[in-house]
Amino acid sequence: MCLLLGATGVGKTLLVKRLQKLTLRDGSSEMGEPPGTLPTVGTNLTDLTLKRKKVTVRELGGCMGPIWSSYFTDCSSVVFMVDSANIFQISASCIQLLSVLAAEPLHAASVLVIFNKRDLPCTMSLVEMKSLFRMDDIIASAPQPVTTLEVSARSGQGLKEVLSWLDSNTSK
Repeated sequence: MCLLLGATGVGKTLLVKRLQKLTLRDGSSEMGEPPGTLPTVGTNLTDLTLKRKKVTVRELGGCMGPIWSSYFTDCSSVVFMVDSANIFQISASCIQLLSVLAAEPLHAASVLVIFNKRDLPCTMSLVEMKSLFRMDDIIASAPQPVTTLEVSARSGQGLKEVLSWLDSNTSK
């Protein structure tokens, strides 16, 4: 089980739909128009068939932040998404990420932090985002391995790297 977490509106649902399309498609490189999404209320389960295994992604709605911890058991990996175009959400996302990393049941889980919406013109650079998050300090002090990627779920940029990370960092 892989948990997909992040504040409301960061692009979790679109990410899952795009990843699912990448794993199902016939080899064409065209992502097509992004599908419509609605804010997730509750949880969505999606199975992804990767090179070496099948991974179930449990997307938890951003509004469920206060009860995310009730889903932490039996989780081998966590994907935490951040909207890198929403400066007002950065500090709240950082606090959420720190609480996820500190949770005892997730100390053995691999964590991928995705800075999404790289396609928008108002997006901060990866260097700026990592600096605001103090990612170097977070990575150094986290009990679990933490990886960062920048992606655009809308355009498809970086999604193959996300699939590769999932394939390498989720248990069978």
